[in-house]
Amino acid sequence: MPTPILFSWSGGKDSALSLHALLQQPDEWEVVALLTSVADEYRRVSHHGVREELLVAQAESIGLPLDMLRLPAGMGPCTNSQYEALVGEKLAGYVERGVMHVGHGDIFLADLRAYREKNLAKLGMTGVFPIWQRDTCELIASFVDLGFRATLCCVQGDKLDDTFVGRDLNLDLIADLPPGIDPCGENGEYHSFVYDGPIFRWPLEFETGIKVCRENRHYIDLVPLNDSSIKNETCMSIPPV
Repeated sequence: MPTPILFSWSGGKDSALSLHALLQQPDEWEVVALLTSVADEYRRVSHHGVREELLVAQAESIGLPLDMLRLPAGMGPCTNSQYEALVGEKLAGYVERGVMHVGHGDIFLADLRAYREKNLAKLGMTGVFPIWQRDTCELIASFVDLGFRATLCCVQGDKLDDTFVGRDLNLDLIADLPPGIDPCGENGEYHSFVYDGPIFRWPLEFETGIKVCRENRHYIDLVPLNDSSIKNETCMSIPPV
C-alpha cells in the first residue's frame, strides 16, 4: 500500500517538479491533497500574489484536492509563532487521518528544511524533499524538457528588474539572468506560476495584467480568462510579506 502524503503547494516550478516526482512513484506515495497558504483578506498566495482562483484551477487540472490555509484578515504579516500555530492546527487534522508525511519543493536551503522538519516533528510528521540538493541548472533544464510551462509572477527588486515578471520561464530567460542569480531562484530571486506540464490534464488559461512594485518586489497580476467576477478589477492588492 502506498504511503499517504500531503503536499505543500506554492503553485510554482519547484512545487511542480517535486509533485511530479512523487506522482511518478504511485506504489510508494499517495498524494492526498495540496496545501497552500492564502492571505484571506486579499485571496492570494501569501508570498507572491497569485490569485486563489488560479490555485483552484491548478488543482482541478492536476486532479487533487486543494486545501487552503487561510491567514486571517487583519493580522498583518504573520509572526513565526502565529503561522506555526495555524499550520500546526491544520496539519493536526491530517495526522488524525493517518497522514504523517508532508512533501516540499526545497532544493538546498538547509536552514529552511531544518525549520520545516522541526515543526513537523512536533506532530510526529516527517518531511519529504523529492528534489533536495539537485543541481539547479539541471533542474531547470529538466523542467523545460518535461514540458512544464510557467510564468514569472514575482521577482526580488534588488536582484531582478520588472522586465522579468510576466515572462515565460524557459532557457532564454535563464540565459538572461544576471550573474549570481540562481537558475531556480532558490534564494528568493523569483517566483513562478506553472500553467502546463505533465502533471496537468489541461493547460490553464489566463492573461497578464498590471505590474505592481511593493516592498522592493515586482509583481504581475495573472488574471484567469472568462472570470466575470474579477475581470473588471483595475488594481492589484498584494498581501504584506
